[in-house]
Amino acid sequence: MSQPLRVALAGLGTVGGGVVKLLDANRALIERRAGRPIAIVAVSARDRTRDRGVDLGRFDWVDDATTLAMRDDVDVVVELVGGSDGPALTLARDTLGAGKAFVTANKAMIAHHGLELAETAEKRGVALKYEAAVAGGIPVIKGLREGMAANEISHVFGILNGTCNYILSEMEEKGSDFADVLAEAQRLGYAESDPSFDIDGVDAAHKLTILSSLAFGTAVDFASVAITGIRHVIAADIAEAAALGFRVRLLGHGEASEKGLFQRVHPCLVPLSHPLAHVSGSLNAVVAHGNFVGRLFFQGRGAGEGPTASAVVADLIDIARGETGPAFAMPVAALAHPAIASADDRRGRAYLRFTVADRPGVLAEITAAMRDAGVSIESLIQRGVASDGNVLIAIVTHISPERAVQAALDRLEGSQSLTGKPMLMHILDE
Repeated sequence: MSQPLRVALAGLGTVGGGVVKLLDANRALIERRAGRPIAIVAVSARDRTRDRGVDLGRFDWVDDATTLAMRDDVDVVVELVGGSDGPALTLARDTLGAGKAFVTANKAMIAHHGLELAETAEKRGVALKYEAAVAGGIPVIKGLREGMAANEISHVFGILNGTCNYILSEMEEKGSDFADVLAEAQRLGYAESDPSFDIDGVDAAHKLTILSSLAFGTAVDFASVAITGIRHVIAADIAEAAALGFRVRLLGHGEASEKGLFQRVHPCLVPLSHPLAHVSGSLNAVVAHGNFVGRLFFQGRGAGEGPTASAVVADLIDIARGETGPAFAMPVAALAHPAIASADDRRGRAYLRFTVADRPGVLAEITAAMRDAGVSIESLIQRGVASDGNVLIAIVTHISPERAVQAALDRLEGSQSLTGKPMLMHILDE
């Protein structure tokens, strides 16, 4: 029998427990596919007493996870602790520096420190794998790095955060306000007690950064991502979008062109004719366009014990087979460092929502600002007076430069007619 791949597991939360369960449940199949056994030899977590529904007594328990990298009986360390820095980053650096393979589900760490870690992995000739860091069980990392390796990819975009997609789907289905659905999502465990990373778009931006690097052969550049979350989407936006033939989704969008690299996370109106409009609940989905393969669509569960553990073990199988290719599909030295493409010259349609006082001349003021900025209006909906005395005006523009739409909003800045900050959402026309 071939020597087993000896694994140390740092982090025994939902995903860590799922990895142990999966290796137990599919042991024979995994061994056949890997060409040798995959065996956990050591684990580490903060709480030894917690019942995780799996027998951990057969493994050596280590209190300090950062010491796992130094063990002579470990070939690969799996990090499921989380956090862009701290113990997770120390463990990653020590593991790769010691010439051992490293597997992680930590998108924040890869987004912020991926180039450094990939360079160390290359120098030491070991694998850095992170399939579970983006879209859970959906094999989108492998799809871009391997399946689309021969293609020039023009853009990649999709629904990258299940919490936000769940909230928007529930608002759509029930007509509820954002705060009410968020509270319910927290009660059900779909959202964290502090949901900022999710609802403010940071989590999706981490994932987009990784996808962009793989798709376009560029260095990971989280700092260049323009980020807008869903915190200010209201029930009326969902209803107006539906009336216009759209659904609201938080999208991450990356595009490479002669102008540079464009990366943005933002709530977007998606036409009902587009498959992303029908991705509901906590599902994730990614679309990539290659010049020979055309459009590919990946969809599935983006989080949870089973899907994420599945991605982690898939990486372990690759390592057991001896697959140690570059972490970002090409050597770090070959990755491009493009300019950051401005959104100003991008052209498209936009949705604008204004909450205004109920008095004469308000609509004329808004349309004059649009006219003076050179933005043509495709459709306009004005609702009756709400209980708070305000009126909602929703506008869809014709195709215009984004700088012109922003100029119109700038002209209305400080207007006494507006009782709230306008909402801007771009429309997906893919």
